[in-house]
Amino acid sequence: MGKIKKIGVILFNLGGPDSLESVQPFLFNLFNDKAIINIPQPFRFLLAKFISSKRAEKAKAIYGKLGGKSPILENTLAQAKALEKTLGKGYKVFVSMRYWHPFAEETAQAVKQYAPDEIILLPLYPQFSTTTTQSSFDEWYRVSKKIGLEVPTHEIREYPINPQFIEAHVDLLKPFYKEALSYGAPRILFSAHGLPQKVIDKGDPYQWQTEQTAVAIIAGLESTQIDYQVCYQSRVGPLKWLEPSIDNELKRAAMDKVPVVIVPISFVSEHSETLVELDIDYRNKALELGISYYGRVPTLSCHPLFIEALREMIEDQ
Repeated sequence: MGKIKKIGVILFNLGGPDSLESVQPFLFNLFNDKAIINIPQPFRFLLAKFISSKRAEKAKAIYGKLGGKSPILENTLAQAKALEKTLGKGYKVFVSMRYWHPFAEETAQAVKQYAPDEIILLPLYPQFSTTTTQSSFDEWYRVSKKIGLEVPTHEIREYPINPQFIEAHVDLLKPFYKEALSYGAPRILFSAHGLPQKVIDKGDPYQWQTEQTAVAIIAGLESTQIDYQVCYQSRVGPLKWLEPSIDNELKRAAMDKVPVVIVPISFVSEHSETLVELDIDYRNKALELGISYYGRVPTLSCHPLFIEALREMIEDQ
């Protein structure tokens, strides 16, 4: 028997603070990324310092509701473990976070020690964006070059309509949709992380791919005349962002007197945007607006069909 080829799989996610003390430096890393604020240094550094210090207290209050830290690393490590188990011999799965530990450089050092024959880059962002996938890839290549990690590398850039990815969403959505039906004809709100409109205007495919995901999930429900809308959350700053916002869509649902089912489609791990924004802030807003039913579908996390989707994409490489 020949030697088993060693393949290193790198799962990319944004990361999150692991304590209240790390909230401000985490925010600084986020806003100091040129993919987020594309102005030259040192102006970006100074602006990132200003924004992170201004937003720190509000962000600390959010993470305070989650026990003082983000759960995204634990969630991502659980996905990595499930994926490594299903891939079997010859594969090792690593986690690389963009704005907090483990940073790309820490992960790249661990990968270098593993000494793989090939590397596969796999973002946990199903829809491609320059602000997420491209930023993570660029940072990976930068640090790999810096530490001399020169290994044949393959990229999985996006998977907005991957069949198992869609099927996992449908599987999680169905019980909520069925429950909502007892309150009337429901409206499904597919909630995605917002982006400034100018990012999309420059050719970023994120909005189009997000809409593709929503259409594919609706098709997977195999039911006629389903009322749905893609909307966006997590807006920051004064720029024009993608519309419609989830705020406005909840108001419209209240006016139309329809129950709502919220499906996070750009997040595959639970974190502050789902556990605080969707589960607390927008649930309370729906209650205030008099919406009869507010159901929030979980993220895919370690759903077997999602892990299977990741496995197949890796093996296709």
